[in-house]
Amino acid sequence: MRPTASVDGKLFALLCLASYLLSLSYGSTFLLSLLIDSRDGNEHDAGSVIAMAMLSTFIAVMASGHLADALGAARSIACLGMLLVTACLGFALTPGFGQGLMLFGLALGLGWGVFYTLGPIIVAMLVEPSQRAKYFAWLSGSMMTGIGSGPLLGRVASALGLPLETAFYIAALASLAGVLIFWRLGSHFKRQPNLLGAGTVSKISWASTRQVLGSKAVFAIIMVGLGGCVFGGLSSFQTSYAASRGLDYSWFFLGFMGAAITSRLLIASVVVRRDAYWSACVLSGLMVVSILMFSVGVHDSFSYLLAAMTLGVGYGLTYSVINGLAANEAPSASMPQALLLFSLSYFIGVFGFPLLAGKLIVEQGMPALLASVLGIALLNWLITVARLIWRRVSQNKILQVT
Repeated sequence: MRPTASVDGKLFALLCLASYLLSLSYGSTFLLSLLIDSRDGNEHDAGSVIAMAMLSTFIAVMASGHLADALGAARSIACLGMLLVTACLGFALTPGFGQGLMLFGLALGLGWGVFYTLGPIIVAMLVEPSQRAKYFAWLSGSMMTGIGSGPLLGRVASALGLPLETAFYIAALASLAGVLIFWRLGSHFKRQPNLLGAGTVSKISWASTRQVLGSKAVFAIIMVGLGGCVFGGLSSFQTSYAASRGLDYSWFFLGFMGAAITSRLLIASVVVRRDAYWSACVLSGLMVVSILMFSVGVHDSFSYLLAAMTLGVGYGLTYSVINGLAANEAPSASMPQALLLFSLSYFIGVFGFPLLAGKLIVEQGMPALLASVLGIALLNWLITVARLIWRRVSQNKILQVT
């Protein structure tokens, strides 16, 4: 796990630390359902707040490339990261669950969108193409650690007899520390060689969008959106799922986070050296298995933990594999734009689907949510099967011609 010669190990470690701290802000949103329920709201209200972030992420993703070209990626993250601090404070301080929370949902989307989009671009600038998938996995592992730690703050606060809002205050303070680190990193990154090329432009355009969507990278972009639906739907309402079965929601986040982080940091470097198409197929199939476990196999804390760990491994490693595919299967001149579209697709799923998920829970119950998530996961898996079949057919045609 030693960095390549082009990567400063201490610099990359600081990048991962700052990413962890900023990710606590998004992780705290998984407590919104519980927070809004305590204010006499329901899952649909929570889904509406989360969905507001989807609207602002469109702006964030479109603007992030322009910001990166003007300010540098790290400084852009630092500036917009202040909105993550604002969002966490707003969730804690705003009474009720009305328009005020909607505004802070918009702030969350802007801040998280810029950070989540530009983080991988920073890695791509620092790391050789052959090492990208591994370093993407380490960065996303750091992010997942922060995301998973957010809900656990709420559980710790509850155990200590503190109000749930305490978790949002801590997330705001952590995000502020992350902002300061990213600001300092900005000057250091300017002195590092840009492996994308000195003249590389990060901003997105219609021409670059058509190039990316006309390449094989489109499949990874579709898959991350579907995976975002699965992750967003299950995580955003895990407090409701656990309550419906008399379980402690912290077991889900402990199991999911532990498995996702461990697999991304320790196993991903092995997985990414394997055939990416086969890896994506097996791992997305594991996601399907995990949802079946949540639907019919969870009866106690152990089975709940096991289902969460299965999802963590499947989702965690699938994301790492398809992130690398999005970067490497895109036209080389449009690789930054491919990562922007990859992030945009993810945000549509992770922020947009909870609106539908909350409505399903309120109107038809938790089984309806699980059935919809299972259908999405199956579609995600079938894409990988179709890609394997198409590749086999294409190879056979080439052999016949030769």
